[in-house]
Amino acid sequence: MALTKVTTGTIADDSIQSLKNRNLVINGAMQVAQRGTSQAGITGPAQFVVDRMRTGFTLGTGAYTLNHSTNAPDGFANSYHIDVTTAMTLGGASDGCGMVQLLEGQDLQHIKKGTADAESLTLSFWIKSTKTGTYIAELYDFDNARHISKSYTVNSSNTWEKKEITFPGDTTGSLDNDNLASFGLLLFFSAGTNYTSGTLNTSWGSNVTANRAVGQVNALDSTSNDIYITGVQLEVGDVATPFEHRSYGEELALCQRYYNSGYTWVTFNSSTPNSSSTYFHTSTSWPTMRIAPTLTLTAPASGNTGYIEEWGGTDRAISSTNHNASNLSYVVLTSGITTVNSCQAHLKMDAEL
Repeated sequence: MALTKVTTGTIADDSIQSLKNRNLVINGAMQVAQRGTSQAGITGPAQFVVDRMRTGFTLGTGAYTLNHSTNAPDGFANSYHIDVTTAMTLGGASDGCGMVQLLEGQDLQHIKKGTADAESLTLSFWIKSTKTGTYIAELYDFDNARHISKSYTVNSSNTWEKKEITFPGDTTGSLDNDNLASFGLLLFFSAGTNYTSGTLNTSWGSNVTANRAVGQVNALDSTSNDIYITGVQLEVGDVATPFEHRSYGEELALCQRYYNSGYTWVTFNSSTPNSSSTYFHTSTSWPTMRIAPTLTLTAPASGNTGYIEEWGGTDRAISSTNHNASNLSYVVLTSGITTVNSCQAHLKMDAEL
């Protein structure tokens, strides 16, 4: 029997992007949290709990706890949660807080930034915040010090709301084709006068700090406040498509390019044991990271950081390591070991942007 092809619709290949790999954001569903489920007492920038989601700026008088939360809208299991523990007073002009993801330039060449055909980008996400009012989302081009900001409104307190924001393409300033931070997505939660004293820069332009977050409410001004974010998607085009759900395994692999806390169990062997034998060799490897990571080794039994554990339970202090983006070849100890013994350690690897 002959088979008949049934067409229920048409898709112009050159008019839409691939249905897969649309989302430029890694871990947008907040599935992966390798560093743990909570971090309390945060008062400064560059903190992580949920992978790839960095908090930025300085808090002034405020403090909060970051959580990997299970509070999420239908269709999602997790969210990024800020629980305010000390109310933030914007006492300093540079005070502020936001969630940031930095993106590599080599992953963004298809947005054609700096050309006449520069692509528009659409941001979509879910937010649940105690504080209603105006919030600011920003795209920042680090290679050319250019930015654009758009406002959106949290309408109802403690209610999940979906937001969709389209940014026009930027025909000025191409992005470097490398593994460094070329682009940043920033969701502001509070901002001091350094960021709010100008006119909101709703079109691409050279960086003017005062124009970055004009109108932003202080969503961290009370210990009663909570902020939840999930379903973050940044995609080419001027229409928000349904969120691109990846499997946990896919998302974890993407995150591990930047941070890996898999605590790989490794065995080191001294090939020439004597009082001066401080080189312990290993062939430990991992999936290639963005750069040679900052490597932290911990003795398993004692939990001592900067040590490996000699067979029998003796901790040996580490002087240095020899490693690259995907392999650890040897560890140098501060003192030698006189017998042929294996050593072991847990590993953490950090190659964040």
